[in-house]
Amino acid sequence: MARIKGRHRISRRTKIATGAIGLAMAVGGLVVVTTAGDPAVARADGPDKSLFVDITTVRPNVKLPRQQQNASRGTFTVDCGRNENGHFNPDNFIAQPGVRNGAQHLHDYVGNLSTNADSNNQSLLAAGTTCKNGDKSTYFWPVVRIDREDEQANPPARKQERDQQQAKDKQAGQAPQVDCPDVASQLPDVPEQAQAEIQRNLDLLDTQIDEANKRLITSQGEGGPNFIQNAILGPLKDKRVATIDRMAIAIGRNAPRPQGLERLAPCALKQGGNQNPGGGGQLPDENDNNELPGNEGEIQRPESVELTFRGSPVGKVTAMPKFLRVLYGDAKVSTNGPKNARDSWTCQGFEDRVLINKYPICPQGSKVKRIHDFPSCWDGKNTDSKNHRDHIVYPDQNGKCRDGFKAVPQLRITLTYNIPADVQRNGQYKVDSFPEEEHNPFSDHDDFANVMSQSIMNRLVNCVNKNKTCKE
Repeated sequence: MARIKGRHRISRRTKIATGAIGLAMAVGGLVVVTTAGDPAVARADGPDKSLFVDITTVRPNVKLPRQQQNASRGTFTVDCGRNENGHFNPDNFIAQPGVRNGAQHLHDYVGNLSTNADSNNQSLLAAGTTCKNGDKSTYFWPVVRIDREDEQANPPARKQERDQQQAKDKQAGQAPQVDCPDVASQLPDVPEQAQAEIQRNLDLLDTQIDEANKRLITSQGEGGPNFIQNAILGPLKDKRVATIDRMAIAIGRNAPRPQGLERLAPCALKQGGNQNPGGGGQLPDENDNNELPGNEGEIQRPESVELTFRGSPVGKVTAMPKFLRVLYGDAKVSTNGPKNARDSWTCQGFEDRVLINKYPICPQGSKVKRIHDFPSCWDGKNTDSKNHRDHIVYPDQNGKCRDGFKAVPQLRITLTYNIPADVQRNGQYKVDSFPEEEHNPFSDHDDFANVMSQSIMNRLVNCVNKNKTCKE
């Protein structure tokens, strides 16, 4: 796709600085400003108006795969709010671990309260969440802004609070932790009669891991070289063997008893902390609307955020493993090409026509929407991969996963915005992006890391496979 040429202007902060320089020169002082590379100007690249289109002129283009007889038709919706607490940062611990401002654009977060550049499995587990059902997963996407150039928003600065939280989370992630195989994702379809008992035992598995991790912290310096194995990992294995066996028996009362689950009992020890530390990226100075160079304007909080997990049109789904990382779209589509980019934009009431690379102009009474359907075919082994994509991919056009992959619940994130009609017509709203993307709407993207307890995940899978409509 051709590079988008946006409008360039001096940022608000630079306008103030320029005015100060002019004043100094007016009173007789000569000010010489030198910079490395471009002048100290933060470019604000508003989208080209040709990137906007009247949704009513777009033909319906959404084709859904045909539902097979054994399709899993249920839905499971999680209420995690709309980021009312103002959790923003330009980090991405999945694609740029350990790098502050690694994204160079601002992300909007719901779910896990601690997500930042230094996040890892342990720090995410230890944090709170905005999700009403206790789901500690993290969901994040680039913000949408309105940029009328001279209008300013002035939310309170959060730099000190954010820096303190990042330091706290980074320190929390350094402690050792137990690493146990995920059980929920390895269970067969659980009979209805066994659901309650399976839920209790999945909760117990999580409790056993939490207790072992706390013991690792409180017992530091105790015993000899075999202390951890004898006092923590060994007893944990014994507890897990008994718990997993109870689950197999419960399933076996009303269905074939699963075999080989005992292999999931042993746990290992791994050091906490970021497994792939980065560096270098520094967060720009805090400013009046969490603005970054090239990404300016008033942040638009979604009017509604809907997080819904759906089934497969060709059969049942299996549980996602804990800590699974999943990406939607491509933040660098102009560099990488369209292979991983997705159609994201539409209007309320026009969901049958999702646009490829345009911002929609919606009719009266309709609101701007972003719809993000994540990949849902998992390789059955890995929670991440080198390019963060090979371990979980999209099904084919008929909804079927390729050989060696299994269907997991598909996450759909729907974001609805109340953008004023004149702003839409004037091309004054835009998605944050890497500077080289210049707010390309086709660069829209989204990130998800599963930190659900095994009990919540089991409820999710049961709901979807039993064709129920569930909300938590």
